[in-house]
Amino acid sequence: MSIVTVQLGQCGNQIGHEVFSALCSDIRGTHGLCSKKENESYQDSCKERFFCEEESGVPAARAVLVDMEPKVISQTLSMAARSGHWKYSSHSHFCQKQGSGNNWANGYSVHGPKHKEAIMDLVQKEAEKCDRLGGFFTIMSMAGGTGSGLGAFVTQCLRDAFPTSFILNHVIWPYGTGEVIVQNYNSILTLSHLYHSSDALLVHENDVIHKICAQLMNIKQISFRDVNQVIAHQLGSVFQPTHTAGGGSGYSRNPLGDLLEPLVPHPEFRMLGLRNIPQMAESSLAYSTFSWPGLIKHLRQILIANAHMEEGIDWRVQPPHPGSSIPSTNKPLHFNTSIANLVILRGKDVHSADLGSFQDPSLYTSWLNPQDAFNAWKTPRAFNKYEKSASLVSNSQFLLKPLDSIVGKAWNMFASKAYLHQYTKFGIQEEDFLDCFTTLEQVISSYTNL
Repeated sequence: MSIVTVQLGQCGNQIGHEVFSALCSDIRGTHGLCSKKENESYQDSCKERFFCEEESGVPAARAVLVDMEPKVISQTLSMAARSGHWKYSSHSHFCQKQGSGNNWANGYSVHGPKHKEAIMDLVQKEAEKCDRLGGFFTIMSMAGGTGSGLGAFVTQCLRDAFPTSFILNHVIWPYGTGEVIVQNYNSILTLSHLYHSSDALLVHENDVIHKICAQLMNIKQISFRDVNQVIAHQLGSVFQPTHTAGGGSGYSRNPLGDLLEPLVPHPEFRMLGLRNIPQMAESSLAYSTFSWPGLIKHLRQILIANAHMEEGIDWRVQPPHPGSSIPSTNKPLHFNTSIANLVILRGKDVHSADLGSFQDPSLYTSWLNPQDAFNAWKTPRAFNKYEKSASLVSNSQFLLKPLDSIVGKAWNMFASKAYLHQYTKFGIQEEDFLDCFTTLEQVISSYTNL
């Protein structure tokens, strides 16, 4: 099944480009470390998911590019074409001249309705090119105007036009120190609207990825491109083909459905976090060896201690003992409770890896059967230069703190009516803000009480 990617705004288009580049360099790599037959079926499956063959022989990304200013899209199109290995279709982008001025209301209330027909027309054409449409993957940031406001509007349009398709929104959480003065407003408006129309939100925090670039990749002067490449690597580690548990010998047919059905068992809980190990500078790879027990032990501790990467994990955090009825307020040492987890293993001897430690009932909330709460996907084919790698997609309390913080900051601004006039002039009223706060306070309360 194929996935149509919708790249929205500057951030969405730049990350989208890195994602397709990472997928393409992975399938072209000879480092698969698996049988020729396995490698070929992996390549075919990836191509069917993300690319369609054009007459020129160069695969074209199944993507629609949307931005309210032309610069980033024209850079993205030409960078892809120059690579010679893949490209974007010539008629799959929409841009305007004026931008959204970092204003969510401008993107949502003005540009959205005005350009709805043209944008949805491109999406429809891309969807029709798929033999079987698996769903939509949107990439957007929450801080600005186009990705966030227009992104929320387009997601609603997708939900109306394709009521039975899966929609996964990939959302970039802004730097805490802030790029945009009204980013907290833009963020809560985006999150609360997506919560109503998306199947799940897969979140990357800029601050966390920045730390990975500095501490694990040893990059001295970190650019947006460095950050985007780490994000693209992590997304590729989830979306490249794998064998699902009950899927027999072939690669999983419906990547979005296989991902979302087990991870989002209840509509109140739609926030997914992603962790991937190992990550390191290429120069260090030659000197590193990894074992499955070591990777799995680290990944499990990252989960329960809510760590962001394998450096600086707090090993003192342990799950509560079964049977001890501790009220959730004094949980041992900030233990991170999960609703559902998916672990994806790629590489050599993958079938010898034992994931029993992730099936421990004390990791999960009590209202779901632990057998249903944990899933694993595996493939012997290595991913992107790493002989063995492990990823975790988790519906847990990973995002509770950042969510609570961003809602708190937005509320403080709202209480003093700061900058509200910039939104009311585009028709977003105080009641709309209050609805957003209500939605997100409910999400915070649900995750807190796990």
